[in-house]
Amino acid sequence: MSRARIKVFGANELVSVDVNIVTSTITIEDCAVNANEIQLDIPITGTVFGTLLNYKGALERLGDAVNDKPYSAPPIAPVLYIKPANTFNRYGAEIPMPAGISRLEMGAALGVVIGKQAVAVDEENALTHVAGYTIINDVSVPHDSVYRPAVRHKARDGFCPIGPWIIDRQEVDTPDDLIIRVFINDKLQQENSTSNLIRSVSRLLTDVTEFMTLNPGDVLLVGVPEEAPQAKIGDKVRIEIAGIGSLENFIVDEKESKWRGTI
Repeated sequence: MSRARIKVFGANELVSVDVNIVTSTITIEDCAVNANEIQLDIPITGTVFGTLLNYKGALERLGDAVNDKPYSAPPIAPVLYIKPANTFNRYGAEIPMPAGISRLEMGAALGVVIGKQAVAVDEENALTHVAGYTIINDVSVPHDSVYRPAVRHKARDGFCPIGPWIIDRQEVDTPDDLIIRVFINDKLQQENSTSNLIRSVSRLLTDVTEFMTLNPGDVLLVGVPEEAPQAKIGDKVRIEIAGIGSLENFIVDEKESKWRGTI
């Protein structure tokens, strides 16, 4: 069992629980329930910051394109973007497929949840600013450009499932060696590891907080591995991160989604 925090739908606060990350079982006051048997809400409260090109394979996949204009060189600092609050989605909920789009990319990402204000932190003590870790599906409409904010592709309603919980930092020996797997309809479609990060979690926190404050409740995504698998309407998507758990969602036509009319 691992110590974690969850938010139940309709509640105002996170509660501490014990979870079995293999069976997705939650123990609350000696009562064990499966994550699918209760409505889990989004367990984070702050801003979600994404990081581009932090996996070695993702940068290598660009090849010589990194030398093209406007930058003419590989990035020398973290390439960040924001998943705004309208994208936040919960465990077990539907991900809306926009009209005119046939497939969506499933961006499996480790979310680093900030526990105390982080300003210009040093690499050695960076993890002391972390409250815990969660799973993020950084959903995106497939696109090629990384040189401009892809708001229309990455910031649509429901495009950021989060959860199912926040695993306490002390439960994870090292966030820099976690296997990440993506299953679509229970078939393995992607496997990678945070051991392939260009910037480790500590280094990323150091580099980001050099120019930007991260506050309690904020979440920093360490990056999305190259060749994110794609899903279509009707597909069930499960992202597993070793030591953290599993995040499940399914794809529906936006006309049948609760987000209808808001995209």
